[in-house]
Amino acid sequence: MKRLLHIAMVLMAATISFSALAEKVKPVKPDMEQIRRDVNDPKSKYYYPKLMKQFATRDTTMTLDQFRHLYLGYVFQEDYNPYRRSRYSQKAEELYMRNKHTAAEADTIIHYAELSLKDDPFDLRQMSFLIYAYQEKKKYNLAKIWQYKLNHLLEAIVSTGTGLDEENAWIVINPMHEYNLINFQNHVVDAQEDRPPYYDYITIKDADKKDPKGFYFDVRYLLEEYNRKFPEQ
Repeated sequence: MKRLLHIAMVLMAATISFSALAEKVKPVKPDMEQIRRDVNDPKSKYYYPKLMKQFATRDTTMTLDQFRHLYLGYVFQEDYNPYRRSRYSQKAEELYMRNKHTAAEADTIIHYAELSLKDDPFDLRQMSFLIYAYQEKKKYNLAKIWQYKLNHLLEAIVSTGTGLDEENAWIVINPMHEYNLINFQNHVVDAQEDRPPYYDYITIKDADKKDPKGFYFDVRYLLEEYNRKFPEQ
């Protein structure tokens, strides 16, 4: 757990005002069964291969609705595994932790972040590293494209609820995204609790009177798909 927190603190490239993001997006509880049908229907505008192909390009015209289908619809794809980690994500771990980087080190970060994202397209941490490294290399257009992708993925998550109770829990497809979201709010995780039947509750250390003491995450679909595919585990 501590190691995950240290990693989350390195998301220095994510210069996102999370509060502004949350205020911008009106939470709408997703119809997951409809999303399942949409992303698996070749005739649908949300057909998953089409969405992923568009996401993989430098296209910055995707809508929030498309990003909701892209993010949430990933759980219904056969290659989905919420606990899969790219073997490249740890290659430059020590390098990531440094405060400053040379041009060559920035190239190394870009190299491994891109490889990691090919394995795990929604690794928000690697996206942040990639944005930072592109900025260091003065490749500002590429940095903006990845910032756009990261922002809209975050919007897709926060659009699923408020995070303030179980009924309005944020739906995530990867446990690490819980920590990412807490970090983007400039909070530090205190503890994580399992709340049956399928919720995670994460408390924060530095909450003041205006802040909630913690946030709720809905991991139902994450767990259902994992248990379906890996029943022996």
